[in-house]
Amino acid sequence: MENSYGSEIPHTPNVQPKNWLVESILATIFCCLPFGIAGIVFASQVNSKWVAGDHAGALEASRQAAKWTKISFLVSIAGFIFALIFVFFFGGMAFLGSLGVMGVNG
Repeated sequence: MENSYGSEIPHTPNVQPKNWLVESILATIFCCLPFGIAGIVFASQVNSKWVAGDHAGALEASRQAAKWTKISFLVSIAGFIFALIFVFFFGGMAFLGSLGVMGVNG
C-alpha cells in the first residue's frame, strides 16, 4: 500500500489485541469494584469484536479495558495510602493525646 507521497506504508500483521479480562477480574475483586466492572465490560468486547471483523473496535475496546483496569488499580493504591495516612496521623494524635503530650486533658 502506498501513501500520497509514493512511499510504501509498512503493513503490520493483524494480531488480536490483549483482552485484559483476567486483569480486570482481579482488579474488580481486589481493588476498586466500579472501575473494575467497567474494565470487564470492555474486556469482554475485545474477542467478539475481533471475530466479527471489527479490528478497530477490538483495539479500542482493549485500550478502554486497559485504561479502566489501571484506573481501578491506581484508585485502590491511592485509597490504601490515604487510609494509612489517616490511621497513622489520627492514631498518633490520639496516642499522644492519651499521654497528655498534646495538652489535652484526659
